[in-house]
Amino acid sequence: MERATSDEQPATQGEAIHLIAVGGSIMHNLALALHRRGARVTGSDDKIFEPAKGRLAAAGLLPAQEGWNAERITPALDAVIVGMHARPDNPELLRAQALGLKIYSFPEYIYEASRDKQRIVIGGSHGKTSITACILHVLRYHGRKFDYAVGAQLAGFDLMVQLTDDAPIIIIEGDEYLASPVDRRPKFHLYQHHIGVISGISWDHINVFPTEENYREQFRIFADLTPKAGVLIYDRDDEQTQLVAVPTNPDVTYVGYGPHEHVIRDGRTFLLNKKDEEVPVQVFGEHNLRNISAAKEVCKQLGIKGKDFFRAVASFPGAARRLELVRESATSVVYKDFAHAPSKLKATATALKKQFPKRRLVACLELHTFSSLNPAFLPQYAHCFDAPDVAVVYFNPHVLAHKRLPPLAAAAVAEAFQRPDLRVITDSAELAAFLRAQPWADANLLLMSSGTFDGLDLTALAAEIVDQ
Repeated sequence: MERATSDEQPATQGEAIHLIAVGGSIMHNLALALHRRGARVTGSDDKIFEPAKGRLAAAGLLPAQEGWNAERITPALDAVIVGMHARPDNPELLRAQALGLKIYSFPEYIYEASRDKQRIVIGGSHGKTSITACILHVLRYHGRKFDYAVGAQLAGFDLMVQLTDDAPIIIIEGDEYLASPVDRRPKFHLYQHHIGVISGISWDHINVFPTEENYREQFRIFADLTPKAGVLIYDRDDEQTQLVAVPTNPDVTYVGYGPHEHVIRDGRTFLLNKKDEEVPVQVFGEHNLRNISAAKEVCKQLGIKGKDFFRAVASFPGAARRLELVRESATSVVYKDFAHAPSKLKATATALKKQFPKRRLVACLELHTFSSLNPAFLPQYAHCFDAPDVAVVYFNPHVLAHKRLPPLAAAAVAEAFQRPDLRVITDSAELAAFLRAQPWADANLLLMSSGTFDGLDLTALAAEIVDQ
């Protein structure tokens, strides 16, 4: 594929830009950001769901018809941006290639749009969204100018992408997944960071990275891409990260971090500063205390002093769907979380148990991703679900069929988790009934999934449980 190589920044006022697979989570936010910047934006997709559909429609960017149409691609376009959802034989992509147009993947475009900015890229198998969200919160609190590209909707931000002419820095959540259907490089290799973060490495995306070694290699490449006078910030306690982030380049500054010093009292977490003063925070769990440390190190590199960081982080609400409070009472609390990978599952369940040690914890995980439903990957979950008092795994057999994976037997799932009392449920109505039947006095519920438990109304279910 012929790619753009221009030294000029894209998306100046009035440029015509077409986005293939515009309905994607990050792609539709890029479309809205470019529209706000003054570009003439068009897009296409075979399916567009909410909230992308409504947001694109409100901005006048929703395609008149769903589906692909090569006639949309003309020589008048200044650039085409192709999302990962498109296929290599997409007719619009083929037409753009035939016309010799500038074609970008999402990360290529973000790099081109930020060539003159300091680029801070947050990578890692887990925690990168929370670290990015914390950094953005602190910078905004102190009135700093910055651009950003992040994969989750954040409280207080109407878009997940912002590109401006005057911001001197850009904060990018550095996904290790592939850049585009015709560019098999991980996204975070393409941003060319000045400051990089590796929050931890835990094998994921088995459909793309078939071995743990192959997956870890992508982070080694990211670490080695840190330039002269650059900074690499990494979790010093993560064994996999230690293998790729060891100080080897004398021209790079390496900064290791661990969980921030803290105390837990009455279900609340307090950070300790250098004077041992207590700073209340809204997030909790060792993994989030590591995320805060990573964000603090990045902010330090950007000139934010420690006392100013603590002042801002006290009001940080956390990232959406990351230990997000659904409902609470005096004796019960319900949280939902995006956790699905083994390391995320273990960290989240352990955090809630430690935060409320005297309460019974009921935790439910939905297997929804390709990796989590793959029999070859399931053994990675061994002993990752030991913290809850009651552990439930839910999956829909129809999702397996859709992903063209072999059927899963309940006994095989329980064996993979190495927990004999694990409850495996494959019907959402049965799951809801099981949860309603639990005794909820002095008990908490944790619901973890990157999906929706097949449309289960979690808010209503939480109200029934907490209000018993």
